[in-house]
Amino acid sequence: MQQPRNKMANPVKILVSDPLSEEGIEMLKSIDGVQVDTKSKLKPEELLAIIGEYEGLVIRSGTQVTKEVLAKAKKLKVIGRAGAGLDNVDVETASKMGVVVMNAAGGNTVSTAEHTMSMLLSMTRKIPQACASLKAGKWERTSFMGGELYGKYLGIVGMGKVGTEVARRAHAFGMRLVVFDPYLSLERVQELEAEPVKELNELFKKSDYITIHTPLNTETKALIGAEELAMMKKGVRIVNCARGGIIDEKALTAAIQSGHVAGAAIDVFEQEPPVYTDIIQLPQVVVTPHLAASTEEAQKNVAREIALSVRDFLQGKGIRNAVNVPSVDAETLKLIDPYLKLIERLGMMQGQLIDGAIKEVHLKFVGELTRWSLAPLTVAFMKGLLSSVMSESVNYVNASMIAKDRGIKVIETKATDGEDFANLIATTVITDKKTSQIDGTLFTRSDPRIVRVDEFYVDAVPAGAMLIVRNQDKPGMVGRVGTILGSHNINIGWMSLGRRTQGGDALIVLNLDQPLSDELFAEIKKEPLVIDVKRVQL
Repeated sequence: MQQPRNKMANPVKILVSDPLSEEGIEMLKSIDGVQVDTKSKLKPEELLAIIGEYEGLVIRSGTQVTKEVLAKAKKLKVIGRAGAGLDNVDVETASKMGVVVMNAAGGNTVSTAEHTMSMLLSMTRKIPQACASLKAGKWERTSFMGGELYGKYLGIVGMGKVGTEVARRAHAFGMRLVVFDPYLSLERVQELEAEPVKELNELFKKSDYITIHTPLNTETKALIGAEELAMMKKGVRIVNCARGGIIDEKALTAAIQSGHVAGAAIDVFEQEPPVYTDIIQLPQVVVTPHLAASTEEAQKNVAREIALSVRDFLQGKGIRNAVNVPSVDAETLKLIDPYLKLIERLGMMQGQLIDGAIKEVHLKFVGELTRWSLAPLTVAFMKGLLSSVMSESVNYVNASMIAKDRGIKVIETKATDGEDFANLIATTVITDKKTSQIDGTLFTRSDPRIVRVDEFYVDAVPAGAMLIVRNQDKPGMVGRVGTILGSHNINIGWMSLGRRTQGGDALIVLNLDQPLSDELFAEIKKEPLVIDVKRVQL
């Protein structure tokens, strides 16, 4: 991608459309040949009216960078988000326009970890309740008997950056750590002086406290419901400063009311502001309005981090913390772009299909791909793989470092000729539980296909909502799955079948017009001939 020169006849204009720390603004203003305009709280129509003037846009969560805004942003080259989330940016449209989208994912790690510990302590010692009582003119010491953290088991679900920082702080309180993260190597868990568990149920049964640090996706939505709460220790306490929707709020309310769960500390909700308020009213529950990243230090950190990234890009010093652009020159990017999109989707599929902690990744490139540097392709695969399984933001810059930190070995090989395909990307992911292989190719420059899933050769489209069913090769199976989907008004857009031997195991790969509900997924899973079934969203 062509980057702007350091000196220009006309100034490069940057719009800062949300409140940003003064340090970040001054850093942007220090760039030679740059004009910085700060205009917060713009109405949508006001932003539409002026965005066409700017080459750079720096935002937080307030500005909505929609398709309509981007359509007006004819000069825009870079969007910098001072924070991790990009829900307010149409990244796909920005990518199509060649606009680099950057974020600052690590600046609020400490803030979130400290807030988690604050919530844990407040819940244990009943500090908010005691404070409210005393301010109401009461003196009720016996009503607010608390507990100690020392010697208690803290179950940490997800050991990304925030989970790791929480673990370090919990150690200082003398807590014993139990960790569930199927994508973290055993060696890394042991370095953190924690006890790994292979199944989440083990963590539920052993922990006195449980804290959540995972992304919200199809696998983690309602991760903790009535069934999971029932298997926990009586008197367990739960903290969620990650994402709303990971815990079933109604189920948690019932578990607290019954006395099985002693308390909860919640910073995030399924809907924000919360619509379901029963859980907020419980005296055993401590709540805050999504404040985990709301510290002066965190806001300064993310402002400084995004300002540095935007500055380096505008000064031609490379692309840092980008979520949508690999660091390659414009000519090479044009040639390999279809393969980058294909291999990232292969990584996303692998991330949603694998089980267990990732040990090794093997990537084999066949055909014209071998003429180019494999680094951008490998990074694109790791970005797709890790972004499917991690809570923190994974991009083209940090994917390799995250893989290294987690002890994942990445092996690349080249072959000039393929036995079956002129160009092929073969991906193999080895975990502590199984080995998964997914291969892909391009039938034309714009027609990506999946040609192999494990031992099965298929012809599938890596796009949208997918359902992958491993089943016994018996008559009527395909019709049965189709009937179930049809009865729920789910249309099949593409279907591919694979088998090795007649009557053995077989594979059905479906592209669906819409994602499956949890209920429908469970119904297909219960079919007698189904061995395994997975959902994939690309």
